Amino acid sequence: MDETSTPWTGRAILHLDMDAFFAAVEQLDNPALRGMPVIVGGDPAGRGVVSTASYEARAFGVRSAMPASRAASLCPGAIWVKPRFGRYAELSEAVRRILEAETPYLEPASIDEAYADITPGRTGSHPVVVARRIQTAVERLGVTCSIGLATSKTVAKIASDHVKPRGLTIVAPGTESAFLAQLPVRALPGIGAVSAERLERAGVTTLGVLGALDQLTAGELLGSHGSTMVARATGVDDRPVAVRQGAKSVSNERTFAVDVREAAEIRSAIIALARKVSARLRRKTSAGRTVTLKVRYSDFTTRTAQRTLPVATADADEIVATALDLLSGVWSPGVGIRLLGVAVSGFETPSTQLDLLGEVVHHESRERERLARSIESVKERFGEDAIRSGRTIGGRPTP
Repeated sequence: MDETSTPWTGRAILHLDMDAFFAAVEQLDNPALRGMPVIVGGDPAGRGVVSTASYEARAFGVRSAMPASRAASLCPGAIWVKPRFGRYAELSEAVRRILEAETPYLEPASIDEAYADITPGRTGSHPVVVARRIQTAVERLGVTCSIGLATSKTVAKIASDHVKPRGLTIVAPGTESAFLAQLPVRALPGIGAVSAERLERAGVTTLGVLGALDQLTAGELLGSHGSTMVARATGVDDRPVAVRQGAKSVSNERTFAVDVREAAEIRSAIIALARKVSARLRRKTSAGRTVTLKVRYSDFTTRTAQRTLPVATADADEIVATALDLLSGVWSPGVGIRLLGVAVSGFETPSTQLDLLGEVVHHESRERERLARSIESVKERFGEDAIRSGRTIGGRPTP
């Protein structure tokens, strides 16, 4: 049955994810690379990492953030290409213009993905028609994308990854729970590797099981965000597409004189950067929902990973934990790192923070806020090392 024959009720949120974007651009600009295993980034003879791999290379097991040496052993016939970020930005801008032609309600998530609100009444066409039109227009650029269409950002993002490449996955209103139920917990945005392992050890392996947890159990397994993750596991997510009025973030970076490869040293640096970001947020009396980790390798390839939290935060421990959890997605043990950066964006005023279920931030969080501000006052007066956390004493983070 044609999906457009049934009226769409409620919101229609689209998530667009470009297919192997950097590699696809290289194959577009150099037709000789089409159909060939292409790896962007890294040096097969060096210590770099894979930025993006074409689907032909992925068939051999090559993945983003994989050490170049490992990728070379998996796919010895691969063609290696240095990144051209300026060119990728040009194509990304062209895709943005395609989206803008359909709706002004856009939220870029990265250089190769974005959300768009195409709710009926905002676009003048059925959401499925709009999604198909966008996908066709992108293909005219010479590259492809996969699209998820659903009633929320969470389900749309999961859907865009459901069929790739050139996928168009439609989760019609009312079918969210059925679509999500059998998917692994790792498919849910916001569930990182550490949280997923904890859930799996407890027997929570699918989103259907996660969505059935009571609030007490969810809190024990996932902390303060447990109830939000349970709701999202069933497709409940009322976050709007955030139309940005210019990029705003607080960030700190550190460039190393000598590449660092030891996990303890890398983690310690991330902890220090995250705490500096937290201190700056507190001085601005601000808080943000999106934490970004930036890693630049010895070959100057740069990768970023980000996570949007259910509630805006300036809390150092929460920023630290999120940044550390993001590390596994962009770094493989033993790979040399030249630069690290931590950023927080998506600002909100801390005093008005509510979680997605309308609950005021708990008293314990407010007490931690007061303590953190007291610590910052001491540091401002007596220096950064006047008070140090147990995580960073001796330059090594505690587990």
